[in-house]
Amino acid sequence: MKYDKYAIIKGPLITEKSTDMKEFNRVVGFIVDLKANKIQIKKAVEELFKVKVESVKTVIKHGKPRRYGRFVSDGSDFKKAFVKLKEGEKMIEFFEAV
Repeated sequence: MKYDKYAIIKGPLITEKSTDMKEFNRVVGFIVDLKANKIQIKKAVEELFKVKVESVKTVIKHGKPRRYGRFVSDGSDFKKAFVKLKEGEKMIEFFEAV
């Protein structure tokens, strides 16, 4: 996969669990490209947000089956990345303008 930081990081992961992890453990969640590895994710976060990353953990979530009348199809798979920031780094805020 060619390295493009904007293609690797697709968006923030905003859930109740990820918000708690952000507040108490300095861990930020992202939805990332399925083909991206931990090294590419770390490099993309460091370049986009100008922070130092301590570790990256990833999880692949498989799509749920959906029914459309008599047809059944699976939803899209996606990958979540939990990025732990180094001590002393500023926290990434997704909604600074709100």
